[in-house]
Amino acid sequence: MSTREPTEGFGAARQQPSFLAVGRIVRPHGIRGALLVAPISEQLLGLNAGAEIRLGADRTPMILLELRRHGSRWLLWLEGIDSRERAEDLRGQDIALPLADVPPLPEGTFYYWQIMGLRVVSDEGTALGTIVDVLETGANDVYVVRDEAGEELLLPAIESVILEVNLEEDELKVHLIPGLRE
Repeated sequence: MSTREPTEGFGAARQQPSFLAVGRIVRPHGIRGALLVAPISEQLLGLNAGAEIRLGADRTPMILLELRRHGSRWLLWLEGIDSRERAEDLRGQDIALPLADVPPLPEGTFYYWQIMGLRVVSDEGTALGTIVDVLETGANDVYVVRDEAGEELLLPAIESVILEVNLEEDELKVHLIPGLRE
């Protein structure tokens, strides 16, 4: 239903960010400037040689030379990074792409920033609150909904519960299956 794509300005729910974080540099690998990268988004895996990526908080533009799987992580080579010392300077940096360069998500899949802040309404017309967080559980995401009184409701992001995501109306229509509410 949703996809965790950390974005610049993620705390500002419902505002389209400028950049999408796709990975984080874990550490240098070897002596020739290779970087070990932990993917954050599947969008990282679609990058090809020659692609422009952005690094760090200042979004420094860099050109990708090569990207290759290395166990559960990836090895990345960047233009101008040709030694372990230069690679060490990039440790911990986020890798981002301009959101305008990112292909659209499949139908029925949304970025977290699109889900955050949506009003939640039951299929019976009851206002349930606003989505304030998205939890990753492994099996499916869980939307944390908070009402005006501060009470929280946890909604699994599964087809039997999530009926409709209407971004134009800033609304999420849900079906409350037994056991979700007291």
